[in-house]
Amino acid sequence: MDRRHFLFGIGALSAVIAARPALADASSRRILVVVELKGGNDGLNTVVPYADPLYRQYRPGIGVARDRVLQLDEHVGLHDKLAPLMESWKARDFAIVQGVGYPYPNRSHFRSIEIWDTASASSQTLSEGWVSHAFDGVSLPKGAGVDAIVVDTNSLPMMGSGLRTIVMQDAENFLKQAAAMKDAGDPRDDGNPALRHLLEVRHEVNAAAAGLRSQLRDGPAPAYAYGADNGFGRELDLATRLLLARVPVIAIKVALTGFDTHANQVPTQERLLGALADGLATFRKNLIAADLWKEVVVMSYSEFGRRARQNASGGTDHGTAAPQFILGGAIKGGLHGQYPSLADLQDGDLRHTVDFRNVYSTLARGCWGRPVDFGQRPARTLDLFA
Repeated sequence: MDRRHFLFGIGALSAVIAARPALADASSRRILVVVELKGGNDGLNTVVPYADPLYRQYRPGIGVARDRVLQLDEHVGLHDKLAPLMESWKARDFAIVQGVGYPYPNRSHFRSIEIWDTASASSQTLSEGWVSHAFDGVSLPKGAGVDAIVVDTNSLPMMGSGLRTIVMQDAENFLKQAAAMKDAGDPRDDGNPALRHLLEVRHEVNAAAAGLRSQLRDGPAPAYAYGADNGFGRELDLATRLLLARVPVIAIKVALTGFDTHANQVPTQERLLGALADGLATFRKNLIAADLWKEVVVMSYSEFGRRARQNASGGTDHGTAAPQFILGGAIKGGLHGQYPSLADLQDGDLRHTVDFRNVYSTLARGCWGRPVDFGQRPARTLDLFA
């Protein structure tokens, strides 16, 4: 059995064992916090082209009223439920990449999120996540450790031979289960190489879990409390505690669920955008208070945007391009990329203007110093880092 494919589960804890990347200069490394917006967030009602008359024509019932748009320039603005992020916008550490997508888009939830998670072309099927792929070819030392943490159910972006990833959705259960794990210091394999390998892997998992338990238990609490009424706040609270505890990871993943708004979209998306903005604004304040904001980059993504026209159920169907949010103390805030034209749709969908793999290339360089093109040759990196 290949160690990178060994999965060890104990309830809320799963760990994928691989070798840990050795970064040349840990002091210059930034931690990427990945925020998945599950279901396909409607980008047109998130970053709103309020000055375009076609927007009102396509969305007479669900379009965001002009007086509810937080204007970013003379063309586009944010949905007013994202108002908590305006402090970050004014501080110039909040970037919006417009029109992100990929050629020959797929409108299946399962397939499209797989494309995003593995940085594949639409015609490819890759087995490793894009974060793991970024560390291909790096010298990998042995020993127990944690490289990425997923506070969510979808760990694919961090799965593969390049990373050691732990999945945990609940901090209290993780701490209890890590404390209950028994680890034999000198496992007996009775001369069986396969059993020896499994016992060694278990030993490394237990050691990593015990170390992480100690760091979380003894680490400081966030200065600002997250909303207790949604799971996203709890996930961000755990991500904050991991960062405050200085757990030496390269990436943390969280998620906000419910964006598949085929019917009655307005109240659902408003609630979700409010939760997103409140959570990220509190996250930013906590990291600024801890003097960690320049060491962290936050990236949102979703499997696809929605169609330009509203449907007959007061919602939107699966579409293509949508904006991505990038935040962090080292980020060059503002609008990046070109907003897709509503006058030049492709089969009723927005044409992407930025390939998501170029966003990934930019983040891999800016966060970890990894020159990865993810199949884009040449990679067209964005001017996201100050």
